[in-house]
Amino acid sequence: MNWDDLRFLVVIGREGTLAAAARRLKVDQTTVARRLRALEEALGTPLFERSDGRWQPTLLGTRVLERAGRIEEDVAGVVRMAEAGAQAVSGVVRVTSVSAIVAEYLIPRLPALYARHPELAVELIASNDNLNVSRREADIAIRLARPDSGDFLIRKLADMGFAAYGAARGDLPVPPGDWVTYNEDLAHTPEMRWLVPHLRGGRVRLRSNSVRGLAVAVASGVGHGVLPCFLADAHPGLVRLCGPQPVLSRDLWLLIHRDARQQARVAATADWLAECFTADAAAFRGVLAGG
Repeated sequence: MNWDDLRFLVVIGREGTLAAAARRLKVDQTTVARRLRALEEALGTPLFERSDGRWQPTLLGTRVLERAGRIEEDVAGVVRMAEAGAQAVSGVVRVTSVSAIVAEYLIPRLPALYARHPELAVELIASNDNLNVSRREADIAIRLARPDSGDFLIRKLADMGFAAYGAARGDLPVPPGDWVTYNEDLAHTPEMRWLVPHLRGGRVRLRSNSVRGLAVAVASGVGHGVLPCFLADAHPGLVRLCGPQPVLSRDLWLLIHRDARQQARVAATADWLAECFTADAAAFRGVLAGG
């Protein structure tokens, strides 16, 4: 059996289709199918079956996936230990967070990081998905929810305030009950729960998973919206509707695997991130003067 075939197996199980697995592995779909077929032939049994267009693991496939997932994390741990020996702040650091943090906050500040560490390169992954730090899908994660488990170093970065906003332009009258909101898959978030009682008798004019897109929609007069203060307070087309205090606040967390913290490039990037969020704590908190 080719041990590397297990890596393909794990990604197929995680992604659910050969096409999605191929994109994640950066190979073509034929290669993914061939590697799966080779593993099944080596083990002498099917590991997946097609159901409603997705690849579902068989009973044995589920057990193999569990074991292969642990092997994947062990291999990632070996790589981290080897990389920890290199103390030069150089190479690529993968950082993941929601798109608003990546596009509106991190990217404009990268020149300061590069001035401090010229040999460093950053790969920013804008995603609402919780990319797995243990499997090295990302070196550093900035999340709006503290993980319940895992061998991580966790640090609170900021209190992130949210407020209700409308269009600053007076010639864009918006009915009080018109709102723009996040997609329904984010219905569990505090900002969506806050919005529920305010929607009674009103209507949703737009749904989107793009915070930047919702901000543009509010500024254009599509509807009112609940937006992060650090982004919306700096937007010239938006005005607060709720006064100087945010309507709610969420914790922002920095998450690093314990082994990865020993890598110089990861440690340097994490320290820089902590400095940035500390310096901008007031903007993230979102309490305006007089509040």
